[in-house]
Amino acid sequence: MSLRDVVAAQLIWPLPASEVPESERAVEDLAAAAHAVDPAEAMSQLVGWLELVRTWNRKIDLTAARTDEDLVELGILDAVQIAGRVARDGGGVVDVGSGFGAPGLAVAILRPDLEVKLVEPLQKRAAFLRTVLGTLDLLARVEVLETHGEQLVDAGMTFDAAISRATLAPTAWLALGDRLAPAGDVVVLLARDPEPSIEGRRLVWRAEYATRGGAPRVAIGLRRDVTDAVEV
Repeated sequence: MSLRDVVAAQLIWPLPASEVPESERAVEDLAAAAHAVDPAEAMSQLVGWLELVRTWNRKIDLTAARTDEDLVELGILDAVQIAGRVARDGGGVVDVGSGFGAPGLAVAILRPDLEVKLVEPLQKRAAFLRTVLGTLDLLARVEVLETHGEQLVDAGMTFDAAISRATLAPTAWLALGDRLAPAGDVVVLLARDPEPSIEGRRLVWRAEYATRGGAPRVAIGLRRDVTDAVEV
């Protein structure tokens, strides 16, 4: 099976999205139209990205994935569940600890209306991500920040959604994400850990899915009411 075939098997069209009240349906339909993605273009970009991962992974430590199936699962599985649920009105998304680009780069590809910051402190991985962005012509709306998430807080940067995978323990990530997206969604990705909570944030969406081996995965989005937004 080719890499393209493996990617195609992982994608879900249309992207999964959260249910909205009937009173908000008209607005939601407009939002969905605004961030509609061309499946063929998304497929081409996802495959191009993962082909670069395979090439660069021979020289630098990008991922432990050794098969196309493992690589696609690591790169795309979470993003498919996240992309249609965050920043429904567009805006800015930050992915802290991007590594080889998962899940933030895949989210950027699947949501062409978003501006995405990929935060990666390791120089070689950041260089790889910049190469991908240039190759895929994504530099206009996706940027690599060679730093740590805490430094973005210190700089006063905020976003419409904050994402991270396996960079921090869920509770620690939620605390950091709360400051990065004070009025937006903090996305927490879980395998075995219990769902974290923080005062003032409520669960607004929850996605349950599984790896191809059947291991359960959960993605949750927590949002703070605007009146309760934290100072940053």
